[in-house]
Amino acid sequence: MAAELTAITSWQFQQEVPVPQDVGPLLVPGEVPVTAYKTFRDTAIFTDRRMIVKDAQGITGKKVEMYSLPYKSIDMWSSENAGTLDFNAELELWTRVGVIKIKLGRGVDVRRLDNLIAHAVFGALGH
Repeated sequence: MAAELTAITSWQFQQEVPVPQDVGPLLVPGEVPVTAYKTFRDTAIFTDRRMIVKDAQGITGKKVEMYSLPYKSIDMWSSENAGTLDFNAELELWTRVGVIKIKLGRGVDVRRLDNLIAHAVFGALGH
């Protein structure tokens, strides 16, 4: 029997949104933002090189934790569309350090996100 994989972290993407104007300082020279998703309290940004998740914390939301996942760290992924009684779709990313689970709200096209991950992992984004 295979052991259940425990997620190292999980997020919820609620809907696709314009890339935030304040993303510039997070990018390295030549890095290009592609799209962004609204999370519970902040934003996940997909660039041509990585996924950046800003996670506001605390009561005021002034404390912000940043996650950066280079696409080259993704070994495998799976996507699951929402079913009749299950309202959320899901995306799981297997990385060198563990599994990242992403729940997708109704405002997220799971197949578009799956295609974005495929282009990112295979190096086709921004080229």
